Formats: sequence, C-alpha cells, structure tokens
Amino acid sequence: MAMPVGQLAMDEYGNPFLIVEEQGRKKRLKGIDAHKANILAARAIADSVRSSMGPKGMDKMVVGPDGDVLVTNDGATILEKMDVSHHIAKLLVDLSKSQDHEIGDGTTGIVVMAGSMLEQALELIEKGIHPLRVATGFEKACEVAVKKVEEIAKTVDIQADGQAALRKAAGTALGSKVVSSRKDQLARISVDAVLAVADIARKDVNFDLIKVEGKVGGKLEETALINGIIVDKDFSHPQMPKVVKDAKMAILTCPFEPPKPKTKHKLDIRSAEDYKKLYENEQQYFKTQIKALKDCGANLVICQWGFDDEANHLLYQNKLPAVRWVGGVELELIAIATGGRIVPRFEELSAEKLGKAGVVKELTFGTTKEQMLVIEDCANSKAVTVLVRGGNQMVIDEAKRCLHDANCCVRNLIRDPRVVPGGGASEMAANLAVVEASDREQTVDQYSMRAWAAALDIIPIALAENSGLSAIGEMAAMKAKQQSTKNPWHGVDCMQVGQTDMWQQNVYEACASKCSQLRLATQVVKMILKIDDVITSEDVIDG
Repeated sequence: MAMPVGQLAMDEYGNPFLIVEEQGRKKRLKGIDAHKANILAARAIADSVRSSMGPKGMDKMVVGPDGDVLVTNDGATILEKMDVSHHIAKLLVDLSKSQDHEIGDGTTGIVVMAGSMLEQALELIEKGIHPLRVATGFEKACEVAVKKVEEIAKTVDIQADGQAALRKAAGTALGSKVVSSRKDQLARISVDAVLAVADIARKDVNFDLIKVEGKVGGKLEETALINGIIVDKDFSHPQMPKVVKDAKMAILTCPFEPPKPKTKHKLDIRSAEDYKKLYENEQQYFKTQIKALKDCGANLVICQWGFDDEANHLLYQNKLPAVRWVGGVELELIAIATGGRIVPRFEELSAEKLGKAGVVKELTFGTTKEQMLVIEDCANSKAVTVLVRGGNQMVIDEAKRCLHDANCCVRNLIRDPRVVPGGGASEMAANLAVVEASDREQTVDQYSMRAWAAALDIIPIALAENSGLSAIGEMAAMKAKQQSTKNPWHGVDCMQVGQTDMWQQNVYEACASKCSQLRLATQVVKMILKIDDVITSEDVIDG
C-alpha cells in the first residue's frame, strides 16, 4: 500500500521542517510492496505480447493518438507504440528496443522471458529469500544456460548449397510474421540483399546500403530485389526520354535558377529595353549552367532542389533529362552507388565528379500515373533496393519490418555462423542444464537457480499455447525426449509436421540472438529486483 514519504523532521530547536518538496503529495512504496508493484507491472507488459509469439502467434492492433492504425506482431514495435507510463514497464520496453538494436530479432521472446523470471523471483521473495540472493542465483544460472546454448550450437557453412543455411534462418524469422505465406521468396530476397552489400572478409554488413521502398498496389509476391537504387520521382519534363543508357549523372545540391539577392530589393522596369536586358541576363545564367553541364559530359541531371518551367524547358531542349526534389539521403545513396561526387556549385563540375550507371529508366505502376526511377548497373553496385508491393500501406509497413528482422538474422549468421534450435528447444536444453547445476550448488542460490530454470519454460509453453496444443503436456514430452535421446534439438512442433527435431524442420536461429536474449533479460530482472523503495507523486501510484 502506498504511504506518505517519511516522518516530519525536527531541527535542534524543535522546529519542524520538510525534507521532500510537496511531501504531502508524494507516496512511497517500500520493501516487498515495492517489489510486488514492480513485478506486477512488468508481468502485465509481458502478458500483452505473449500471445504474439511463434509461427501461430496472433497480431496486435495498436491505434495511435491521431487515429493511425498499426497491425503487427513484432514485439519491439508493439511495445514502442503502446503508451506505457509505468516506470518499471518502461524498462521492459527499453529491453526489447536494445534486443532490436543489437540483434534485430527475438524481441517478443526476451520480454516474455523477463516477465516469467520476475514472476518466479516474486515467489522466492515471498518465501523470505533476500532479493540480492535471488539476483546472484539468477546470474549463476544465466552463465550455465549460455554455456549450454553455445555447446548445443551447430556451425553452418553459410555459402554451401546456395546459401541454404541463411535462407532457412531468414525463413524462421519470417515464419512468425504476417508475410509467412511468402516466407521462402522473401527469405531469398533478404539473403541476396545482405550478401550484395556484405563485406565477407570483415564479416560486416552496412544496412544503410539496403534501401527498402514500398509501393501500394500489386501483390506481396511482386516484391523484388533491384541491384541499384529506386527513387520515388520521375523525370521533370513529360517529353524527356524514359530510358537513359550509359548514364553519366551530375548530382547537384545547388538550385537550377539565377541567384536571388539576400536583402529586400525592388526593381523598377520602366521600358521594354530594361525588361529585355533583365530577361537576357536571366537567360545567360541558365545558359552558363547548362554549358557547364554539357562541358563535363553529363547526360542526366539529379538535383536536390526544384527548378522552374523555364529551366525545365531549356534542359529538355538541350536533351538533358533531369530529376528534381531528390532527398538528401537518396542523393547520398546515389552518389555511393554510382561513384559520383555531390557537387554544391556549377563552377565545380568536372568529368571525374560524375556518377556512372548502366541504365536509368522510369517505371510506371498499374493504371495510375505513379512513376519511379530505377538506377541499375551502377559503377559501385554495393547499394541495393528491395521494392515491396502490397494491397495497402499497413501490409507494406509490416513487410518492411519483417524484412528488417530477416536481414538482421542473416547479418548475425555472417558475423557468427553458429545456429541453435528454435521451437523452445534451446530453452528446454538450458533448463535441464541449470537444474542439473543447481543440484550441485551448496548455497541457498540453488533455489533461485531452479526458479530461473522454471522461468525458461514459458517459451515452449507460450509456443504450444499459441499453436493450440496442450502446453504442459507438450513441454513435458519434449523434455523427456531430449533426455532419452540425448538430442537437445527436439522442440515444440508448432506447425504439426509430425517431426520434433528442429534441424530436420529447418527451424533455427543465430546463437548470438539466443545468448543475447538470456543475458539481457537476466540483467534487467536483476536491476528490477534491486529496487526496494519507490518514491513518486501520488497520482502515478494510484493511477
């Protein structure tokens, strides 16, 4: 129960004074009450995403404050969009974010795992074990589990059999998403995109070079990988050629118009001659700019700013196709891909600063006048674009998030080619290892180690529940199978294939992802267990 902060303090003369400002409006939770309140808040968050785990997981619809609707089952996205106000619940939101930044996948599992650990910790605290003893036991159990997970991992050859291992891992990441019906095709696109920009020697992947563009209309299976860059623009003049072969492009950040005086100015034109002079002067500027473009050998102009009809007409007459209003990020990508330099002034244009591409063409979509430019066969073809198609914007946004998860999964395997089983098999193997270790533990930590092991069971239980199976029965059968066959790759058969060996089912994920889940979840739980006093304003606790 929340109680007022502290007692009234007295100075040496017996005069009362306040220690905390607005003391009457502050409330305080101490000891086991604080632990209970914190753990209940964290459990509420974990329960909200639990049903979205696994290949049969349900989606969540989050309606934003402006009425914008988001349908997803990506744990990090759901928690980010939920308006969470409780201070401990925010820690779990940050936990899923850090897993998303570090690994990119496994964001739902990590929150469910942390919620389950806290639930087990609360039982131990109520039995009278000190929270810090619980935390040290959890830390020991985590080390045992991570060691076990690394032992059961299999190292795969990522290039063998047409990158089959990478495709299967990406397929596992996509299997639990909305786009699971097209997971083989999207896994192939994801693997090709990552390998196109990966530096295999350094085991590094720069995701900035993979651009994911969405276009409403068409079917999800029309999603394609383009070895080049797509810009959501068209040529500035409708009569300019729709295809430019062997393009030498000038990439400009300067406006294509006469300079404007910075100060306020007023021109008095009193005769036709004055107007003619002004007009000729303006034309001279345009002609100088176009001559600079022609002299350096450019046959395509890409400009960050707009230009008026007169400049447009002159460019068309001089057979210089042009694109205007190209964003800064796209401009940088075009420069990286084509090996060109971004030019801030016309005077600095030269032949070596031009970007080179095999073909630049305009694509038209559907019956509408929706056009996009594709720059292909670039000189430095490291940059690639995935063009996602879908029936509406919501499907496209979700497909983009799914592709990001799959890309991250492939990237993790390039960095560390060890894989561990999915389907809750890793958690059950870790559980058995921790229980075995706790039997050898002499101190009171053995209780917290067993509790931590029990907490891991939430993953296979949630997977079985979400697949409509008998949760406890399925998990018990799998554990028995793991122990009798000494094969830790037996997991929950969510898809009802009739095969529980996850290696045969091709359900596996990166070892780094699973180890990160276990470590990060345990660290956050330790942090929450160390909080025994919460001082806050009255309305937050009561609310």
